[in-house]
Amino acid sequence: MKRRQLLPWLMLTATISLGAIACGQPSRSNPAAATPPSGDAINLTVSAAASVQDVMHDIQVAYADVAPEIVITYNFGASGSLAQQIIQGAPSDVFLSASDTWMTDLESQGQILADSRKDLLQNEIVLVTPKADTTLADFTDLGQASIGKVAMGEPASVPAGQYAKDVLTALNLFDELRPNLVFAKDVRQVLTYVETGNVDAGLVYGTDAQRSNRVQVVATAPANTHAPIIYPVAVVRGSDQTEAAQAFVDFLSSDTAIALFQGYGFDRVE
Repeated sequence: MKRRQLLPWLMLTATISLGAIACGQPSRSNPAAATPPSGDAINLTVSAAASVQDVMHDIQVAYADVAPEIVITYNFGASGSLAQQIIQGAPSDVFLSASDTWMTDLESQGQILADSRKDLLQNEIVLVTPKADTTLADFTDLGQASIGKVAMGEPASVPAGQYAKDVLTALNLFDELRPNLVFAKDVRQVLTYVETGNVDAGLVYGTDAQRSNRVQVVATAPANTHAPIIYPVAVVRGSDQTEAAQAFVDFLSSDTAIALFQGYGFDRVE
């Protein structure tokens, strides 16, 4: 092949290869915007529940004004999966969980820095359907023969899934609905299933429902049907930057951060 013919082919091949590499990487926040011009950057990896994903990007921007030398990289996922990663030695400086169960589990295994744990946020479980649906008005309507698939998080690893199971169990619906239940890897996947109409309904956090204009909340789970939904945060004991990690944990309970959390529908733990 002549050189003039070969060059465009090589450029196209290189472009496709780079695109494939980019698509194969796990989803992470981009810390570049927060990188200070000096060479004194301190890198923090924050493992956080999928349900705080949106607000934590705003937190990152706000914290850059307070501590420009800190570069934050997020690792979002189901709290149970994140806890297991930390136990297995994955690098992490701060853990923000959607369940005190997983935080307590890490604490019992010596994975959490003593006295760094704080109960930060509260949430609620809601029943959502696609926007135009008029079939459901309450949780008890899930037992109707016309209701097909219902999505919820996997109870073993997704806190929202465990809370959802508790709600359905308290309402004597879990065993009845079991054949129709679709278990998702995290609460955001549940929301996607409902948004796309792949299921008739889903159980998600109120904050997740609030961020979507493609679903509607038809009912809020009674408080007595599940344990309080508390989001604790703590410094991971294996962190190489415990002082910086503690400062970030402290910032999360500041008035500035709490205002951002409340803007996304979270309540402060008093």
